[in-house]
Amino acid sequence: MPTDTAIKQNIEQARQRITAAEERFGRSPGSVELLAVSKTQPASAILTAVEQQQYHFGENYLQEALDKIGALQACAITWHFIGAIQSNKTRPIAEQFDWVHSVSSLKIAKRLSAQRPASRADLNICLQFNVSDEASKSGLSFEALAALASDVEALPHLKLRGLMAIPQKTGDVNQQRAIFHRVKQAQQYLIDAGHPLDTLSLGMSADLEAAIAEGSTMVRIGSAIFGPRATTAH
Repeated sequence: MPTDTAIKQNIEQARQRITAAEERFGRSPGSVELLAVSKTQPASAILTAVEQQQYHFGENYLQEALDKIGALQACAITWHFIGAIQSNKTRPIAEQFDWVHSVSSLKIAKRLSAQRPASRADLNICLQFNVSDEASKSGLSFEALAALASDVEALPHLKLRGLMAIPQKTGDVNQQRAIFHRVKQAQQYLIDAGHPLDTLSLGMSADLEAAIAEGSTMVRIGSAIFGPRATTAH
């Protein structure tokens, strides 16, 4: 794991990349949120990031995330669940997280709605779009997005915010942009259909510039902040 100083420097470098991309592609300053992906990282590393005024964190593994949420209750952190969701584990996600980026079925959405505490603000929801049509990845086809968007908007205690995608990796910037453009088009299709979406969760360490060029409002950065991912059991 990088030193505390390195983590803070990495956050600043990620912010500089985001700011430069906003300027380059005509985006409004501050329109892209940095989501620090902290899976497999200890609570101490997150605390170091918080000291650098980083408050949005993404977690993939539920039990690990719950431990960190408990340890860092005193911090004003916005927690995002970005991993695969098992139906038997929706309750703690509904109870403890502020955002869920990986909703791809009505069954999961209904469980999150039913299990969200009424005392908490509505749970922010992104639908996961399988933009590259990869059989190995979860997510919705373009055709399935509109139906689920309508169903989610009808559920209490949920707020549909936008789309998330994990495209097939490519080092070709033009290909990256073409794929991200498909997600932006899907979002615009849903907006035109009457869904007031404001979020595109797109882009990671290797392709954030292409994502911002095509409209991303939230980039998910892990290794460029915390270094290579630690191996841990879940």
